[in-house]
Formats: sequence, C-alpha cells, structure tokens
Amino acid sequence: MSQSFDGDLSETEVEALHRLQLGVEHMYRGYGALLSCHHSIGHGMDHFEAARELLAEAGHEEYADALRNEILPAGLVDDMWTYELVDAARTGFVADVANFEQAIRTDLVDGREHVSERALQRRWRDRIGGWDEEP
Repeated sequence: MSQSFDGDLSETEVEALHRLQLGVEHMYRGYGALLSCHHSIGHGMDHFEAARELLAEAGHEEYADALRNEILPAGLVDDMWTYELVDAARTGFVADVANFEQAIRTDLVDGREHVSERALQRRWRDRIGGWDEEP
C-alpha cells in the first residue's frame, strides 16, 4: 500500500515529511511553553515589585533595596530577560527549523503540508466510496 503525492513519493519520503512536520509542531508547542514561562516570570516580577514597595513602606530598606538592585533588574538566563529569550528563539532556532522543513516540503511536494494525513484521509474516504468535499 503505497502512500504518495502525485505518485512520486515513496513511503519513506512520506514518513520523513510526516516526522519533519511533527518536529516543527512540537517545537511550536515548546515555543508556546516558553511564552508561558515568559508570562509567569513577568507576573512573578510584578509581585516582587509589590513586595519591594511594601518592604520599603514597612521600613525594611535593606530588603527593598536588594529587590530593586539585584532581583528586579536581573535576567533569567545570562542576564537576558525572558522577552529576549522569546525573541531569540522565535527569530533564531524556531524560524530556522520551520524554514528548513518548509524548504524540504517545497522541494518534494510543492510546499503542501500534512502529506501523510492527506493520504490517510483519501484512503478512508475512498473506502466508503468517496466524499463530497476533497481536501
């Protein structure tokens, strides 16, 4: 049972395209988790700022100053704030991998996505005699 796009792809090529697509999709999920981390760290920092103000108001200047001078301006990784990590991931690795996967799809299947899913959809619809709407 050969799955193909225009009859030119081997099952191995279809599987490779499927794995590339899954890799990109999981990478986007990881990027989403990075965005969630960015938002969570930001909300945590907002609480530290509120604590700093309250500590200063209560006369605990040493703790308030430590928050102001050491914690609040610091970055999460190598002095980078989370927005910088998000931007670096989005414009660097995430974009590079997505572009790489798209270039392979462009070369092999004219850029069409979800080749293996489309083949499965066709098989399942064909076995019931067709479907009114083809992808």
